[in-house]
Amino acid sequence: MRVAIFGNIYRPVIINSIKVLFDFFSEKQVTLMLDRDLYDFLLQVGGYSLENVEKIENDDFKADVAFSIGGDGTFLNTAARIGEKGIPVIGVNTGRLGFLTDVSNDEIFDALEALMAGKYRIEERTLLQVETSDGTPLQYPYALNEVSVLKQDSSSMISINASVNGELIHTYQADGLLVSTPTGSTAYSMSVGGPIVVPQAQNFILSPVASHSLNVRPLIIPDNWSIDLEVHSRTHSYLVALDGRSKVLEQTTQLHITKAPFTIKVVKQLQHTFFDTLKKKLMWGIDKRN
Repeated sequence: MRVAIFGNIYRPVIINSIKVLFDFFSEKQVTLMLDRDLYDFLLQVGGYSLENVEKIENDDFKADVAFSIGGDGTFLNTAARIGEKGIPVIGVNTGRLGFLTDVSNDEIFDALEALMAGKYRIEERTLLQVETSDGTPLQYPYALNEVSVLKQDSSSMISINASVNGELIHTYQADGLLVSTPTGSTAYSMSVGGPIVVPQAQNFILSPVASHSLNVRPLIIPDNWSIDLEVHSRTHSYLVALDGRSKVLEQTTQLHITKAPFTIKVVKQLQHTFFDTLKKKLMWGIDKRN
């Protein structure tokens, strides 16, 4: 068994989680692999035997399972490293909210036991794929949470012509527009008033950011539809961000957004459900009158 480990090296608290992993796998027939930055971080910290640990130097690696130790941002970065490999990912939360990383520090050992016993389920999460009209390259043209189109270097709003399946549905006058997956419905989209969507739903969400029109609300569409965005800005440019990976584009560059041809496999504990997570993380549906 080959186990890849990724972690947020800017949060030293991950050391405790990594120690649990090292101790657990030390007596098992497992090859541990550490992301390069994490490997170098542990070398600097000291106290770890890395003699038989492989270093992941680039994205050309193979593993049976991957651990993402940090917050949801770390999970998104891990998902980008996994890409089309189909490696199941377990998220260990050392951050704050943690919708994707739902295994807490005190649950790691139980989660490891469940992994070895095959007592878990895998949720396949949809991604967005982005193509630019002029071939401008993007660092990684896929997003697990959302694609954000935002104003850049100006206090003025931007105009976004949004077409669905070739039909112009609206020209958004706003600070920006989000195209989100169900996974991303509890992220940026939720903060701008978007709906919460269960991960298994086959939908995308279009949510305006600070819309100039009060009667424009988030829109849910099937995820097998295509979305085209054309931006007009006083600065003649705009910012596009895929799960936080941002790039400035000229307004002449249009975006074509579709469902990606692959998914990210997320390992979930049998006792964890989406609604339990909503109640625990967001106090969703909790009646404080009692």
